[in-house]
Amino acid sequence: MDDYLIYITKQGDTFDGIAFEFYTEEKLASLIIQANPRYSDVLIFDANVELIIPIIPENDDTPGSLPPWSR
Repeated sequence: MDDYLIYITKQGDTFDGIAFEFYTEEKLASLIIQANPRYSDVLIFDANVELIIPIIPENDDTPGSLPPWSR
């Protein structure tokens, strides 16, 4: 993973909420889950959990960045 941010969770954060905050797309939560497999089973985070947030280019059209139904 080349470019990423570190995010410290707040009590009650969820993957889809974090994805919306960073990407304005809840469906991109899977990128954050893949970058943080240790927490893949967490539905609601406690405070102060360190997560890796991948940075995706605004116009990222690479096949790996598109969901399977859009390829």
